[in-house]
Amino acid sequence: MQPQPSPDSSPEQSLPPSAATDSLSPFLPLKRPVFRMLWSVWLTANICMWMNDVASAWMMTSLTASPIWVALVQTASTLPVFLLGLPSGAFADILDRRRYFILTQFWVAAVSVILSVAIVAGVMTPWLLLLLTFANGIGLAMRWPVFAAIVPELVPRNELPLALALNGIAMNASRIVGPLIAGALIASAGSVYVFALNALLSLACAFVIMRWRYERPPNPLGRERLVSAMRVGVQFVRQSARLKAVLLRISLFFFHSTALLALLPLVARGLEGGDAGTFTLLLASMGSGAIAAAMFLPRLRRRMTRDVLVVRGTMLQSLATLVVAFAPNVYVAVAAMFFAGTAWITTANSLSVSAQLGLPDWVRARGMSMYQMAIMGASAAGAAAWGQVATLQTVQISLALAAVTGTLAMLVAERLVVDRGIEEDLTPSRELKAPVFDLPPQRNHVVVTIEYIIDPRHEQEFRAIMLESRRSRLRQGALKWDLLHDISDPGRYVEQIVDESWIEHLRRFDRVTASDVALRERKLAFHVGDTAPLVRRYLVEAG
Repeated sequence: MQPQPSPDSSPEQSLPPSAATDSLSPFLPLKRPVFRMLWSVWLTANICMWMNDVASAWMMTSLTASPIWVALVQTASTLPVFLLGLPSGAFADILDRRRYFILTQFWVAAVSVILSVAIVAGVMTPWLLLLLTFANGIGLAMRWPVFAAIVPELVPRNELPLALALNGIAMNASRIVGPLIAGALIASAGSVYVFALNALLSLACAFVIMRWRYERPPNPLGRERLVSAMRVGVQFVRQSARLKAVLLRISLFFFHSTALLALLPLVARGLEGGDAGTFTLLLASMGSGAIAAAMFLPRLRRRMTRDVLVVRGTMLQSLATLVVAFAPNVYVAVAAMFFAGTAWITTANSLSVSAQLGLPDWVRARGMSMYQMAIMGASAAGAAAWGQVATLQTVQISLALAAVTGTLAMLVAERLVVDRGIEEDLTPSRELKAPVFDLPPQRNHVVVTIEYIIDPRHEQEFRAIMLESRRSRLRQGALKWDLLHDISDPGRYVEQIVDESWIEHLRRFDRVTASDVALRERKLAFHVGDTAPLVRRYLVEAG
């Protein structure tokens, strides 16, 4: 069982009676006190992130003029999420999410203090800056999955797209506020004050989270082991057509779109009169576009499918990148960055909603950590790749190539990768009861067999249903699945499932959803035996 909010943090708490009439308001989730509190923390945390990124990127331009070094700041910031996202997501699913969230804020604060000390001591170098940027990215890697998993617990399912859009607003409002604060401090006092303020704000966020009353109900099966939790998370995603399609599309989008952000400091310097203020203005313009687009996302979702929004968002992003690359002045670049922001939130929000709706609560943090890994891994690789192209050619050529190939890649992906558009009911179900045996928790593998007697005339349809059963069992955490056919009896099939241990076998019953129950009924419809399918369980003693 996954932790649920305490009664004080119930999604229904303090919801005004008029809420139903405000169902189209993009700010509806903010009427929920706990969501509002944690959203404020998320906004502040992202302001800190942008302050750090702007200060680090601009500092690198003062340490070296090489485009690859400047682009590697983006890589150092995002790579930790790719490398550590899965264990972080597993921790967020198996540990107390409140304490884990608090820890991430203390980590970010500590890194900011070290950055400040290094600057004051005069020992900052390009390599040290990348190392500390990487350390700050570790904090982001730890923080993101736990917040992504918390949000669906705080709002009803019908408000989830609005809540995720508000998260996008927080990200993009921070894209405005963070660079503005950082730019003002860099210009008036120096980068050290940016990192010092970052540390103070991160500590403040930690203390705010401490006010959140969040109780993790005891699980009689105990906590999952980290390695097993990661395996099950990866297995779930591998068996989900929807999530695989989402991960491919978000990877393609960010690999190409990150070129604009990674090379933006150099674009800003190349514009007439370009300085730190120009860089800040361009980032703020992008954030403004994202916030403006978020206001219209509910209406856009009613008029267009998610796939259409993703393709059109990608095309607009590419067009904006081309305009920025060859902008004759800052005014044209600012306008293009505004539309880049609208494209960014339209595409990212559409894919984020699709990912969230494809994940049950028990594996949500792990699934969303892999979603974030795809974003950050693609961003890190894209920043390095487009930075290298800019080093060998020019910034303009690099941005133009990223724009053109980005749209082409997304169009190909939309044609070749199909997620079947099936909306599964992932509501937890207690209809299937766990077996009770007088057995101690052992690490031995457990083998379960289920015998079906079917009409051989329907064997093709039955096998197709059993392939869905395979995906379902593996998504729940089974180690292995096989369908055996009795050579001497053409109508007898045996479904064989292998679980890691007796405890992991019992966990699968906690993970059953309404969709799994419906699938079970479809399988039983093929059974023509006089009694229910025979179920046997074995402990593997040797092998």
